[in-house]
Amino acid sequence: MSATVTVEEWVARFRAIGLDDAAMEEWHRLFERENPAGHQSFLEWLGLPAERISVIRAKSA
Repeated sequence: MSATVTVEEWVARFRAIGLDDAAMEEWHRLFERENPAGHQSFLEWLGLPAERISVIRAKSA
């Protein structure tokens, strides 16, 4: 996969369908619980730095 979508674009799409911060956090928790490797891969695909990925995944555990 190539990084063709920014985090800001992804968040804008979530907001456009009505997700607020709490819903997005729940989405991350579900993703982490059901597919931790896929969650890691997705966050890397978005181009996030390793430190930010670690924070997101820790909050999602």
